[in-house]
Amino acid sequence: MRPHKRISNPEKIDRHLIQKNLKDGNRVIVQFSDKLYSDKILADLNELCLEYDDNFGIRFYGFYQSSFDCKTLLKLSNIKALWLDCLLKVDNLEVLTELKNLRRLSLGVFELKETEIFQANNFQNLRELIIGESRTKALNLKYLENYGDLNYLTICGHTKNIEVIGKLTDLDYLGLNSISKVPLDFVNQLKKLKSLHFLLGGRENLDEIEENEIETLKIIRVRAFRNFKNISNFKKLKSLLIEDQIQLTELNFDKNTPPLNDFKLINCKTFKSLTGLERLNRLNQLGIYKTDINFEEFIKQPLPKSLNILAFYTAKAKIDKEIRQRLLKLGYIDGLERIL
Repeated sequence: MRPHKRISNPEKIDRHLIQKNLKDGNRVIVQFSDKLYSDKILADLNELCLEYDDNFGIRFYGFYQSSFDCKTLLKLSNIKALWLDCLLKVDNLEVLTELKNLRRLSLGVFELKETEIFQANNFQNLRELIIGESRTKALNLKYLENYGDLNYLTICGHTKNIEVIGKLTDLDYLGLNSISKVPLDFVNQLKKLKSLHFLLGGRENLDEIEENEIETLKIIRVRAFRNFKNISNFKKLKSLLIEDQIQLTELNFDKNTPPLNDFKLINCKTFKSLTGLERLNRLNQLGIYKTDINFEEFIKQPLPKSLNILAFYTAKAKIDKEIRQRLLKLGYIDGLERIL
């Protein structure tokens, strides 16, 4: 994914700056946290929306003293990428259904009332969709089954008809945030899925996920997550991040190990046993931070010859200094900045 460059509450539109950032391979987002825009600014932005593709977008967020009136978007008829998120409430949300050129949309309104909003025909052309958290849990996801062009999807807290995600056969990225107590069977239908991210929510394991093509997996602060025994099902896995898991105590890489290149284990305070690392013959980076792993026992085990960057930190300054010096003598590059 392209890096984001945000331009906040501009008093005028700097076309040269926007053009330079886009040429440099960035995604440019002009954003407003309140009604700090004029009709002239909106007109200039609409011209740029026509000129550039969906790597140029506009964001409205905050508006803490009022609600955002979506009628403003009628002045941005050419918009292709819209972030309408981190908002308490909005007025006239149905205006979104009139934006015929939308390809990317982030919608996060806490007091969302329009639970059937995703039935809009123009949304079926979306390539990227982020659905933010809201007070209502009645937001209907069933309409996503018609989103044939969608390749990037993040859902925060919404589960009504979530199983239709399995019909999005071109999906490349899936983020499940604050999702609990729903089966994960639908993931097995996503044969092109390369990235799967879990953030918050709760589940004990990922046992429902069968053999897959996933290359990047993140498991962050998922309540009650206690084992990852089916890691061998992730046969294409290259990057793994496990963070803030207080009940996960061990992980073993058996003979059916994935081709991991980058593995980070962060702030898992009861995690004691990490074994089978020698089987990870493509592992280049390993970061371990604030776990219950005994370093003396850890360093005795055989490590893969491919390992180049090794960071092992306990968050105790004196101990960490000694460990770092030992690892440097063993020929490893320190990688603290890569794990924090």
